Amino acid sequence: MKMLVTGSSGLIGSEVVSHFDAMGWELHGIDNNMRADFFGSGGDTRWNQRRLSESCRNFSHHELDIRDRTEVLQILEELRPDVIVHTAAQPSHDLAASRPFDDFDVNAVGTLNLLEATRRHVPDAVFVHMSTNKVYGDAPNELPLKELETRWEYAREEDFDGIREDFRIDQSKHSIFGASKVAGDIMVQEYGRYFGLRSCCLRGGCLTGPHHSGVELHGFLSYLVKINVNEGLYRVFGYLGKQVRDNIHSHDVAAFIERFIEAPRCGEVYNLGGGRGNSCSILEAFERSEALTGKKMHYEYLDQNREGDHICYISNLSKMKEHYPGWEITKSLDDIFEEIVRAWRDDRS
Repeated sequence: MKMLVTGSSGLIGSEVVSHFDAMGWELHGIDNNMRADFFGSGGDTRWNQRRLSESCRNFSHHELDIRDRTEVLQILEELRPDVIVHTAAQPSHDLAASRPFDDFDVNAVGTLNLLEATRRHVPDAVFVHMSTNKVYGDAPNELPLKELETRWEYAREEDFDGIREDFRIDQSKHSIFGASKVAGDIMVQEYGRYFGLRSCCLRGGCLTGPHHSGVELHGFLSYLVKINVNEGLYRVFGYLGKQVRDNIHSHDVAAFIERFIEAPRCGEVYNLGGGRGNSCSILEAFERSEALTGKKMHYEYLDQNREGDHICYISNLSKMKEHYPGWEITKSLDDIFEEIVRAWRDDRS
C-alpha cells in the first residue's frame, strides 16, 4: 500500500508517516518547511524531516508547495497513492490576519488542488483531511458556562461530553484562519458527497505530542512546556487563563486514521480531540508542567482574548466511537505531558 502525506514534517504528518512505515507501507511526504516562513526558526521542522529519513524504512521526501497546482497534479499522477493524508496547513489564528492570502491559498486552495488531483488520477483513493475545531468559530462560546477555580466549565448537563459534529459552523466569528479552514473542510465534504470520494474531515482540537515544534502562535501544550523548561515568560490571552482545551496525542490521531482507511466513508466529519478525560485549562497546564519540571511557570496576563477563540472546548467523541468501536484514546494527559517535557529537555536540533 502507498500513502502520500502532506505536511509530513509536522506533528501529525510525521506521526502518520512513522505509524504506517512501521506497518510496511510505502510512504511519500510532501513538505516545504513553510512553517519556518510562518513562525521563524522556532517553527522550523527540518529536524523532524531528518528524523523521518533516518528512522523510517520506506519514506521518500518531496519538496513541494501544495499551492502549486501543476506540481500537485503531477505528483498525484506519478505516485498514484492508495491513500492521501492531508495535514499541511497554515495553523495560526493570529498569523492569518496579517497574511490572509497565504493563509487562504494554503488552507483552501491547497486543499482543492489535492482533491481535484485525487479525483482526476486516483478517484478510488482514501482522502483524510486534518480540519480544525475552529470551523465552529466562536459559536461554542454561546453555550452556558460556569466559572470554577481553575477552569471554565459547561453549565448544562447535556453539554458535559462536549461539542458534537452537528454544531453550527456559520454565523459566528472564526478568525481568518478558521474561515479558510471552513472552505477546505466543506470542499472535502463536497468531493465526498458530490463525486463519491472516500473522504473525511477530522476537526481537531489540541493536537499534540513530542514531535511538535510549538510556538506562541500555534502549538498550545508544546509551547507552554517549552517556555517552562527554558524558564521563559508565557503570555496568557484573556479568559483569566481558565480557557479549556481537550488534548489528543498524535499517536491516537494516526490510529484513528488507520481505522478510517480500513472502513472509509464518503464526506464524513469527526470531532477529533482528547475528550473530557484529556481536557485542561491553561492554569491547570501550568500546574502539571511545574510538577514535572520542578520549575515555576512565569507568565503575564493580557486582558484581551484572541479573536474567535474558544472559552471552553471539549470534543464529543461519541460519533467516532460509534462508527469505529475499535478506536479509543490510549494516551492520557499524564502521558502527553511527560513525553513533551522529555522532548523539550532533549536537544532536537
